[in-house]
Amino acid sequence: MKNANTVKESRGDRFFNIVVTGIAAIALISTLYPLIYVVSSSLSSPFDLMAGKVWLLPVNFTYEGYLVVLSYARIWSGLYNSVIITVVGTIINLFVTIIAAYPLSRKDLKLRKPILFMFTFTILFSGGLIPSYLLIRNLGLYNSLWALMIPNAMSMFNFMITRTFFTNSIPIEMLESAKIDGCSDFRFLLKIVIPLSGAIIAVMTLYYAVSHWNAYFNAMLYIMNRAKQPLQVVLREILILNSTEQMMEGTTKADALYLAEQMKYSLIVLASLPLLIAYPFVQKYFVRGVMIGAVKG
Repeated sequence: MKNANTVKESRGDRFFNIVVTGIAAIALISTLYPLIYVVSSSLSSPFDLMAGKVWLLPVNFTYEGYLVVLSYARIWSGLYNSVIITVVGTIINLFVTIIAAYPLSRKDLKLRKPILFMFTFTILFSGGLIPSYLLIRNLGLYNSLWALMIPNAMSMFNFMITRTFFTNSIPIEMLESAKIDGCSDFRFLLKIVIPLSGAIIAVMTLYYAVSHWNAYFNAMLYIMNRAKQPLQVVLREILILNSTEQMMEGTTKADALYLAEQMKYSLIVLASLPLLIAYPFVQKYFVRGVMIGAVKG
């Protein structure tokens, strides 16, 4: 027996659902196929890959490309540098962003509007590339990993989202109640605000970590020491400049040409894997944190 409260779908509703499902399926396929193709190419025979036989699944399964890539010392040094930059840089970013966003979310802060204006002014104007380069050199940060972390200690986009989150999610009544019990502003931030802000902190961690992990332009400008270059610069040399000769010593020129193509896909997979592993741990906070922080305060 059918439920009397069930609403019967009209023909227009069914057509709409079919269209939306079709669009979603196309978007899913267009997103997944490049990922599957890259993974399959990295696990296929380089000769079949160059012959164009790889479409979806691996052809003549082999992991030779990964073995060659992982035997290259610069990959490991680049990976180490990228991990240091991502972890330490993200901690610095979170500290500076929270310390700046929380006070400016408080309406009782004196000179709040002028300070906010100076912060947002930096979105529209910057010193430019050459002044930034000279500043890095004069501060003694050139050829140092700090050059990739300190100058970009806070993103204004992330600051605005975090500030709006604090404004909308931490009621002033909670602060007043805590002050009655003798709680200081700093203790209120540590004991109440931060524990209640797990969603936005997780989102900011992901944003900053992805930015640090994928950054290569500043590393190209400020780090000439090859031992200190992050993984993305090493990948650029291999993928764009085709500098694969040192990775394939003892290989004939013909075999090296085929293997180099497979290695490029192996490198892409290895470079993407850490963030793909980390994302599921913050995914449950992601939508909630973004939506709350995106509401205008």
